[in-house]
Amino acid sequence: MQKGIHPKEYRLVAFKDMSNDHTFITKTTARSKETIEIEGTEYPLIKIEISNTSHPYFTGKMKLVDTAGRVDKFKKRYAKFVKN
Repeated sequence: MQKGIHPKEYRLVAFKDMSNDHTFITKTTARSKETIEIEGTEYPLIKIEISNTSHPYFTGKMKLVDTAGRVDKFKKRYAKFVKN
């Protein structure tokens, strides 16, 4: 293994799936300004839109996740190309 190429700030961080409030802890170098307390320990918090607990591939259920009105923006943008 080469020395000096690996990140130095590799630490435990909490990731929170915003679609179903599932939180899991893993190691990463990602930075965060927010924190969360889990079982008495404070972790940096990174919010994510989708994880294995909400993704249709893993759950077997189709679910539309519309963040920031993306579906509406798409429909509005391409409405002129679709003839009724």
